[in-house]
Amino acid sequence: MKLEPLMTYYATLLPSVPVGAGPYGQRAIFEVTGGAFEGPRLRGTLRTGGGDWILVDAQGVGHLDVRATFETHDGALIYVQYFGSVVLTDALSDALQGNGETEYGDTYFFTQPRFETGDVRYAWLNQVMAVGQGRVRSGRVEYQVSACVND
Repeated sequence: MKLEPLMTYYATLLPSVPVGAGPYGQRAIFEVTGGAFEGPRLRGTLRTGGGDWILVDAQGVGHLDVRATFETHDGALIYVQYFGSVVLTDALSDALQGNGETEYGDTYFFTQPRFETGDVRYAWLNQVMAVGQGRVRSGRVEYQVSACVND
C-alpha cells in the first residue's frame, strides 16, 4: 500500500460562531461558503451549506467534525465528511481569526475524508480510504488529500 495524491481543495469560511464552553470543551462552528477542488481524476467546487463543528479540548487539540458537498465540473454531487485533529498553536489560532497564515506541517493538522456519491462516474470514490493534511490561508482552509492504493 502507498499514498497517492487524490486532490487538493480549499473551503472559504465565515468567521467562527463561538458556542462556548461545554462539558467536552470549547465548541465553535465555521460555515462553509464555497471553495474548489482539483485532482488527477476530479475537479469542481464546494457548495454552500457545509460546516466545521470544532471542539477544542483542555490540551488545545481541536477535534474536527466537517461535512461538505462537492460538485464536480460535470455535475456530480459528492458528500464529504471527515473527522480530524489539529493542534491549535498560537499561529494557527491567529490565522483562523484572519491574522496570518500557516503552512503544511506547521502543526499537527490531519483529517480522514470519506466520500459518498450515487453518480456512477465517481462511484470509485465510495471505496477510497483517504488522509488529508491541512493549513490555514487568508479566509480559508486548504487541504492536500491522498488516497491509500495498492502498488
